[in-house]
Amino acid sequence: IGREANGAEFVILQKRGMSQDTFPGKLDISAAGHLEAGESVRDGVRVIEEELGLQVNFDDLVPLGRRIGITKFGDLVDRQICHVFIYESNLQLADYNYSRTELCGLLKLPLDAGIRLLSGELAFVQAEARGLNANPFQITTNDFIPSIDNYMLKTLVLARRYFAGEDQLWI
Repeated sequence: IGREANGAEFVILQKRGMSQDTFPGKLDISAAGHLEAGESVRDGVRVIEEELGLQVNFDDLVPLGRRIGITKFGDLVDRQICHVFIYESNLQLADYNYSRTELCGLLKLPLDAGIRLLSGELAFVQAEARGLNANPFQITTNDFIPSIDNYMLKTLVLARRYFAGEDQLWI
């Protein structure tokens, strides 16, 4: 998440690569990966570097807690325990060195517009894009990975609360 020079808040999202085994081409949080056998949650920062090209110190992440996720993709039932964090960075979209093998591209979604979209107030929003053959890129709710618990909306609301100075943030 970040803020523009004028104070406008945003969230960086990834558009999953078309070769991904689950939800190819769908929008997801900016960095999402799996821990390898023997890795701790702290070791998970490697995923941020692998997917976004950012070297991040674990202690700079803001913990939001754990989420139990269950989704279905075709015949696959995906069950996960996710350790969720936010990270504040004011980098420009062009400054991310994202993985072209795992991602189609990145989007910079205005935070308030994203909340209004996912709350059903808007039919679509425009977001700054990188690597997606269109800038701005039009987003609808159908572009996101489906979830029964409104995971993306919850994450955006927590980002808004973070920017408001709250520190009791739990997914």
